[in-house]
Amino acid sequence: VNSVDYDDYIGRVAIGRVHRGRLTSGMQVVVGRDGQPWRRGKIAQLFAFDGLKRAEISEAEAGDIVAVAGLEGVMIGETISDHETAEALPAVRVDEPALSMVFQVNDSPLAGRDGRWVTSRHLRERLMREVERNIALRVEELPESEGVVGAFNVCGRGELHLSILIETMRREGYEVAVSRPRVLTREIDGVLQEPMETLFVDIPEAYLGAVMEALGPRYAQLHKMSHPAAGSLRLEFVVPARGLIGFRSQLLTVTRGYGTMNHLSAGYAPWCGDIPDRTRGALVASEDGLATAYAMNNLQDRGRFFVDPQTQVYRGMIVGEHSRETDLEVNIAKKKHVTNMRSSNSEEAVRLDPPQIFSLEEAIEWIGDDELVEVTPKTIRMRKMLLDPAARLRALKAREARERVSA
Repeated sequence: VNSVDYDDYIGRVAIGRVHRGRLTSGMQVVVGRDGQPWRRGKIAQLFAFDGLKRAEISEAEAGDIVAVAGLEGVMIGETISDHETAEALPAVRVDEPALSMVFQVNDSPLAGRDGRWVTSRHLRERLMREVERNIALRVEELPESEGVVGAFNVCGRGELHLSILIETMRREGYEVAVSRPRVLTREIDGVLQEPMETLFVDIPEAYLGAVMEALGPRYAQLHKMSHPAAGSLRLEFVVPARGLIGFRSQLLTVTRGYGTMNHLSAGYAPWCGDIPDRTRGALVASEDGLATAYAMNNLQDRGRFFVDPQTQVYRGMIVGEHSRETDLEVNIAKKKHVTNMRSSNSEEAVRLDPPQIFSLEEAIEWIGDDELVEVTPKTIRMRKMLLDPAARLRALKAREARERVSA
């Protein structure tokens, strides 16, 4: 079994190639792998592939690529064999999850305006349905905390793996709020270990220095360099899994779109150290309303904005990046007072710098530990986990108190 799919009517579908013998619909088989007990089953339906469609057949021979339905719980890497002469093929190993993100119900003041599926029940059903066909995904429901209901810890292979799931859900009409990715660490023999990845990068030779400079602070170690073609390079690194967060977009930027990358699991290694994070704070909206050009013009020297004028904002929403390390509350919805007094600069046109518009991957990379990305079918917003400024201040003081106690 090299791949699996899921159908609401026939259940899990195993996809693979027949190596020996024949496979027929209604055949009694066993499923398993070396070192594990075999499970009995019956092939309910057998399908062959006709382009992008599946066509039901009654029999398949060696060499055919088929889809098999009726075997509950079948996994990638298992062998479907004759029940009288069971023999397992070499198993295919599925890489373990390396990152986790919290998916929760969107509870912002603008929730429910764009999406069709917005409740925790819909979110749970969609994630559990994804687990049936996405073998590398792990989902566990989190207990209610601080008034947050319907939160799930979703573990995947990497940032791209989870981003594809989020993008698919938003296109299906779901609204969800997601946290910053966290690495899944282990403690082995009393030593903190983190997942490592073998990274393959194909770039033109001219961009070697830029790529090495980008990977240096991420604790990447160059293991191999080759020339697959004239003027191009293939670099092989071993890098912590958390070092790949946000690197895909950075690679495209520094190579002007010519760079490609792939990565595979390389096991676990001792914690490498802290990777440089965002060094600037956020501009947080202090009032609900529409962003005005008048307010944004007066706040331009405070940082750069992420929204255009006339964008609907709410208290606790991140509207820009502060020029300093700390967060700053700003009233971006402030309107110009109407008066009958004339002034020399009243007729001057407002000139605003163009805002920085984030993609989903860029927003996930940018947010901090106390922030969320609000994803709807039409918009991507960034916000604080706690929208109330007083609640954020209490949480900050409690966290600092815990740090002092642990120190």
